[in-house]
Amino acid sequence: MAMETGQPILEILIFVTGTCIGSFLNVCISRLPAHRSIVTPGSACPKCGHRLSWWENIPLISYLVLKGRCRSCEMGISVQYPLVELVTGLLSLLLFRKFGLSIDFLIYLCFTAALIVIIFIDLWHQIIPDIISLPGILIGFLSAFVLANASWTDSLAGIIAGGGSLFLVAWGYRFLTGREGMGGGDIKLLAMIGAFLGWQAIPVVIFLSAVTGSIVGIAALAFRGANRHTAIPYGPFLAGGAMAYLFWGKNIVGWYLNLVPAIYTGPPF
Repeated sequence: MAMETGQPILEILIFVTGTCIGSFLNVCISRLPAHRSIVTPGSACPKCGHRLSWWENIPLISYLVLKGRCRSCEMGISVQYPLVELVTGLLSLLLFRKFGLSIDFLIYLCFTAALIVIIFIDLWHQIIPDIISLPGILIGFLSAFVLANASWTDSLAGIIAGGGSLFLVAWGYRFLTGREGMGGGDIKLLAMIGAFLGWQAIPVVIFLSAVTGSIVGIAALAFRGANRHTAIPYGPFLAGGAMAYLFWGKNIVGWYLNLVPAIYTGPPF
């Protein structure tokens, strides 16, 4: 099928807009754990306090021009900043290609942006801010009334299934071991995911997060000297599973349903 006239230009604009959103997400990642305003003051070097001019705040380009260092004190700038900008730009482009310019695109762009912030905050601080997940649950539920392929009943069931399933896992682990195995932030995060994606997403997200989390955990044991009590944040795996379901959910479910008959060789049920 031929690409529509103007489509490449529109996609470039979507990508650029996404990188600008990513620049704002970096502010959220940096300030929310410290309970600082994400509006004021303007961006500045954390070491010398140099206030960044407009040309030092251009997504991706400024990092390359400045060679990853502050112009004033030459302190290295974390690679997180261009990474978040690039990832947000690419995900914005993927969402546009999937949903077009629609209300679904805008809602899932907000959802994806929230997941990106959660991933990096949980990685660095091992917390998932309630200021994101709790309003996210309500926004996800209300969004079900306007999303093209969603219903409020699926969203409500997703909230209950998401939050309830991890609550039971956390309670069971604490009961059996006497230790905290999963924080409340993960429970609220999966409830938010269920609100946006419906109850159908919960089994897939849990499966994908468990598989990827296990792989990373085993790698940490093998290469970093971690032990079985080493805390590994689970939020990034839940968020990654949610993104995978958002883009490729039907393909994943179809692949699994085709795989089971090929593996199972016993008598029919």
